[in-house]
Amino acid sequence: MPPAPRHRRLDLPLIAWLTVIWMLLWSGPTWGNLISGVLVSVLLCLVFPLPAVELDLRLRAIGIVKLAGYLLYDMAVSSVTVTRQSLAGRRRLRPAAVIAVPLRCRTDLMIAACAVSVSCVPGGALVEVNGTTATLFLHISDADQPGRIERSRRNVWRLEALVVRAFGTRAEIERIRTDPPQHKEPRP
Repeated sequence: MPPAPRHRRLDLPLIAWLTVIWMLLWSGPTWGNLISGVLVSVLLCLVFPLPAVELDLRLRAIGIVKLAGYLLYDMAVSSVTVTRQSLAGRRRLRPAAVIAVPLRCRTDLMIAACAVSVSCVPGGALVEVNGTTATLFLHISDADQPGRIERSRRNVWRLEALVVRAFGTRAEIERIRTDPPQHKEPRP
């Protein structure tokens, strides 16, 4: 039995966006650019249909405001810290580390949102995202300071909770109410 045919559905917002891009590429809005842009956009959508994506996304205004406030505060504090470190002109570099931070959220959308949020803050760098284990790998500086590694993990978990409370489903919000996963450091 052959597979069911895929219905070719035209996505009007996508066609509008592609038309705008087409007109910008051809140096401005003219009737010719508009008509050719719509035709090219429709043709692209028919020849290369996008798969249906189910976004299980909830927008919570209070959560978004809290997330934005936390990110702005964290960016300001981290920027001052990084600036202070760079202007101090230390001759001896402090040890850095790459740490694994297992997340509680499991959906690709929430993992990606957490990764983007973590990468926005100066002072560390997102090295890798493992979607199958829901783990972020971060490069952190000053890893020799007592509690620095655990503090970095707690910061990521706090950010994860804010992201999920801003955009997650009820099931994801329940999941982040549990304790963060324990991570054992490898022994040398």
